[in-house]
Amino acid sequence: MKRRFIGLVLTILVGACATPARAQVTGTVHGVCTDVDGKPVGGAVVEWLNVENGQKYMLKTNNKGEYFSLGITPGRYNARLIKDGKEMFYLNGVIVEAEEKVLDFDLAKQTAQGTGLTPEQIKQQQEQQNKVNKENSTVKVLNEKLLAARQAKDAGNYETAIATLTEATQIDATRDLIWAELGAAYLVGASKQADAAEKSKDYGEAANDYQKAIDLKQKATDADPKQKTPESTKIIAQYYNNLGQAAGKSGKTDDAIKAYTQAADLDPAGAGQYYYNLGATLINAGKSDEAMTAFDKAIAADPNKADAYYQKGVCLVGKATTDKDGKVTPVPGTTEAFNKYLELQPNGSNAEAAKSMLQYIGSTVETSFGTKKKTTKK
Repeated sequence: MKRRFIGLVLTILVGACATPARAQVTGTVHGVCTDVDGKPVGGAVVEWLNVENGQKYMLKTNNKGEYFSLGITPGRYNARLIKDGKEMFYLNGVIVEAEEKVLDFDLAKQTAQGTGLTPEQIKQQQEQQNKVNKENSTVKVLNEKLLAARQAKDAGNYETAIATLTEATQIDATRDLIWAELGAAYLVGASKQADAAEKSKDYGEAANDYQKAIDLKQKATDADPKQKTPESTKIIAQYYNNLGQAAGKSGKTDDAIKAYTQAADLDPAGAGQYYYNLGATLINAGKSDEAMTAFDKAIAADPNKADAYYQKGVCLVGKATTDKDGKVTPVPGTTEAFNKYLELQPNGSNAEAAKSMLQYIGSTVETSFGTKKKTTKK
């Protein structure tokens, strides 16, 4: 009885004196995840897989792309960045020790270095590089064609310029600049044509090419809002201006009106010139009243557009009346239009013609210096 009691006591003592378990040492991991554009990768998961014991940690990123974990067992890990179930990036053999471990997933930097890419990403990168190489090669050839065409055009060899630019459109028909240059070659070349049929044909080709340039540029800006800049809008307006000129030269006045008006709407800063060009087209079409309205719009858009005042004066002179004694009576505004031209351009190319017109209608010639000269006509 006594021995049994002692044995029980000894057993209890042995249990009470057992060596306590040792506390496990852990580390800390954290970092920031950004995509190839440098933007945070939020709502993703950073998977840490211990390659030694298979232990896995799934750490979520916040809207700043940050992730954080305390108490990760030291060891060798493979880390993966996963978004929507798809692996975006990985890093193998990451060592975690009993201290803080910072591991950022900077996809822009890592992609540039070519590390941590999945096979699919490597394939995409190669395809992108091939695309860039092809683009650079195409651009080089097109620039050579453009240079050769411009040199031919400057030398007055419009047929060569047209042929060279046509070859360029066959290499790549998606470049608005190439079509615009081809339109310009046809437009200038048409003015040198002696044959009326060929002249009309070339003006028609110019109009078609400018329309293609407009469509391509507009399509590009619609597809990518970043390309819709004031400069790109101005380029489209200039294409419309040139389209108006080609349409007007080929006798399509209504098309010219639409094109010039569209140019002015897109580029108000250049509206003075666009409306002036419209007025000139309308004069050539025998529409003086409509032309005068266009010149008024040109003046409203650019009060210093001297030639618009002169052309308006010419239109108004045509409305003057002559009595039986030969006295000319101009309509209101005629004198003011010519004198405003002389005020802005006292030595301009139309200065003498403006003075002659004023003498014809018996008005006073004024200059921008405030001096006045009486006409001899009564």
